[in-house]
Amino acid sequence: MIKKIFFSIVLLLLIAGGWIGWNLFGPTLSAPSGKYFYIRSGSDYAAVKQSLLDKKIVPNEFFLSTLADLLHYPNAVKPGRYEIKKGMSLYQLLKMLRSGNQSPVNLVLNKIRLKEDLAAKIAANFECDSLSMINFLNNDDSAAAYQLNGNTMLCAILPNTYSIFWNASPSRIFRKLYIEQEKFWTEERKKKAATLNMTTVQVYTIASIVEEETLKDEDKGKIASVYINRMETGMRLEACPTIKYALRNFGLKRILNVHTEVNSPYNTYRNNGLPPGPICTPSPSTIDAVLNAPQTNYIFFSAKPDFSGYSNFATTYAEHQQFARVYQHWIDSLLKARAGKEMP
Repeated sequence: MIKKIFFSIVLLLLIAGGWIGWNLFGPTLSAPSGKYFYIRSGSDYAAVKQSLLDKKIVPNEFFLSTLADLLHYPNAVKPGRYEIKKGMSLYQLLKMLRSGNQSPVNLVLNKIRLKEDLAAKIAANFECDSLSMINFLNNDDSAAAYQLNGNTMLCAILPNTYSIFWNASPSRIFRKLYIEQEKFWTEERKKKAATLNMTTVQVYTIASIVEEETLKDEDKGKIASVYINRMETGMRLEACPTIKYALRNFGLKRILNVHTEVNSPYNTYRNNGLPPGPICTPSPSTIDAVLNAPQTNYIFFSAKPDFSGYSNFATTYAEHQQFARVYQHWIDSLLKARAGKEMP
């Protein structure tokens, strides 16, 4: 009889131990929507616990609180973005949260035209909001720390994918982007810029115009040579993309004389030299196209009369006018043909 009672107690203890062990170390967690669990800066343990329960990631409050106390987690809450996989154990979760072993955000940056666009992109991917980011980008002291100004802040940005912690501050995010951009500007590239009698910011600014002019890599160097030649001869750049930037109308299909009258330092039809800053974030390949621009006598270029996206290049205004007339005739023919098809 005593043996039966003893074995029953042992069995109950084993069952209880197994149940406790399962709740602590078994695959009991559920993945949150979007698979990431976010802890905002300044959150305390009570907020974290409530969020874990509300999102039904942790099934049992008792074991959560007990193990959290044993691991001294309530006083070691760290903000961040944590990946929680279905089937994780409570122990694994609390060890990850206590160590602050968060999953970084892969920030994908493509062509950006305005600081506001960058701020919106950051706000959509990180804890900080767009207002705090734009305030940083517009702050003179922030810019001066990187030898930049309000117009050239985007020169620190290269289209790429960046791995950054979700709770990083605007200054930390920008510093990460700046450091990666600094790596791009090798001594060889700086020497090429100096050979062109330009700073890296000036090369970047020309590259931003070239980026907006064409998608064809084969034409980028030749277009860069046009703008370099215009600068060297004292001509105004008269770059249509700078008008779109000045007007903040990036969908503008055709630049008319009325558009070129806009009063803006970015209007290269009215102002000499480069605009005060880039009009977009050019790709590294476009910057290299400027640095390696061929030596040409080209002063003008215009789109070819087809749908190829390539340009015709001219050394004289008369030659340019000839190309422009052919292109305009082609456009007029297309419009007439389209109008004919639309007639009832």
